[in-house]
Amino acid sequence: MSSLNILRRHRVAALLGAALIISPFVVSFAQSAGTSGLSNVVATTQTPVAGITAPNGSFAPIVAADKPAVVTVTTVMKAQPANDDGGMPLGNSPFDQYFRQFFGDQGMPAPQTPPQQAQRAEALGSGFIVSADGTIVTNNHVVDGATSIKVTLDDGTELPAKLVGRDAKNDLAVLKIKSDKPLPTVKWGDSDRLMTGDQVLAIGNPFGIGTTVTAGIVSARGRDLHSGPFDDFIQIDAPINHGNSGGPLVDVNGNVVGINTAIYSPNGGSVGVGFAIPSDQAQKVVAKLMKDGSIQYGYLGVEIQPVTPDVASAIGLDHAGGALVSKVNDSSPAASAGVEAGDVITGFAGQDVKDPKDLSRAVADVAPGAKEKLDVWRKGKAMQIAVDVGQNSDDVKTASADDSGAPSVEQGSRAPAIGIGLMDITPDIRQEMNLAGNEHGAVVARVNPDKAAAAAGIQPGDIIVAVNQAPVKNARQVTQAIAQASRSGRKSVLLLVERDGGQLYVAVPFANG
Repeated sequence: MSSLNILRRHRVAALLGAALIISPFVVSFAQSAGTSGLSNVVATTQTPVAGITAPNGSFAPIVAADKPAVVTVTTVMKAQPANDDGGMPLGNSPFDQYFRQFFGDQGMPAPQTPPQQAQRAEALGSGFIVSADGTIVTNNHVVDGATSIKVTLDDGTELPAKLVGRDAKNDLAVLKIKSDKPLPTVKWGDSDRLMTGDQVLAIGNPFGIGTTVTAGIVSARGRDLHSGPFDDFIQIDAPINHGNSGGPLVDVNGNVVGINTAIYSPNGGSVGVGFAIPSDQAQKVVAKLMKDGSIQYGYLGVEIQPVTPDVASAIGLDHAGGALVSKVNDSSPAASAGVEAGDVITGFAGQDVKDPKDLSRAVADVAPGAKEKLDVWRKGKAMQIAVDVGQNSDDVKTASADDSGAPSVEQGSRAPAIGIGLMDITPDIRQEMNLAGNEHGAVVARVNPDKAAAAAGIQPGDIIVAVNQAPVKNARQVTQAIAQASRSGRKSVLLLVERDGGQLYVAVPFANG
């Protein structure tokens, strides 16, 4: 735990730990309460700086042009109480689940001061002015839960700000201020033209010490942090820290190509792994927020998973691509349209679907109520399905990638060398496993750890309900269907498995048997 005795002489608490940090830097007026993260400020002018750098390679001309349009965003919010162990509260970040999944609790904040009921907190972030009328772009997590918002201009002028609109899925927000003098602005750049290795600048207010500029390069493109359907982050090594969230990432032309949003940090500070929302994505969202104040997302109502080479072989596709439907939600637009578990969606609204992420993004981008076409591969044939896109809400996924582990097959009657033992669903098993009366299939009783089913992820207790997209009622039918798939010359067999209330397709290759 580290603290800085600055910022209006109130104690600033920084949440340190190996984590993806995105929440704003928090100053508590009762006790330090709230996670700290990044907030970045970037200022630019209305006119782009056309590749200007000084002869000695200095970025000073770019900074001089952009810095006036960078602002500090200060929000007052109700502070969350500390955890029972005195640690800082967690769980508000859209990256918390991702972080715990891949890093466990390593580096999570240690217990701090004794738990108290905090009264209110002041959080600091960054933003940048995009139009002369006072429109400001920042991160949603910078203003989330705010009871009041204040913007401090580069010259020190403090102005109240109004929240125009925000979007949690893209982590973007738009603010508006009124000023009696002309406001400098920053120009949007083209993030699609960014390449790994390109130079970039990050401008913001780290730790509340004042506007700071750092330089680095684009480390990677298209990073997915599993925070939503629109993850397409630019990874950078330009140092960004707590307080930089919402600030711009600027290219060598002085244009904003990204919005600094998150860092991965083992110690609370920058270690050269930062993430920014691409400007091409942000600009579209900002335009919608400026117009309507919110964004409605399309909803299909399917659980989907990747089409691996083994899955493609099992269902007769000539390539591994598309999104395999493992489950269709009841009363969803997909169910009404006739989409079935086992379908592979290869196109949506005229766009190719190469993987589940493509489908999630395409569906989310469509306005609710739109009538669109799905290109589907079903049981060896290509077809089109018309679907009326529904409206998504924060607790409903558009077309969600199934994150469950893989599953799969064989029994006391043996299937061809995939390494499973199967049992029929008897009344006793139905009662013991709390299965519905209409539940059919075969229960996986044992899995040979050295065979293909184990390698594919099949577990004892899984229920196989379909083989190669054909429903099965008992262990005998499962065994026969697997044997038939083997005789047909296919390299793998596709099993639909129920586990913990969900469904998942698992391709088990015969070659590993």
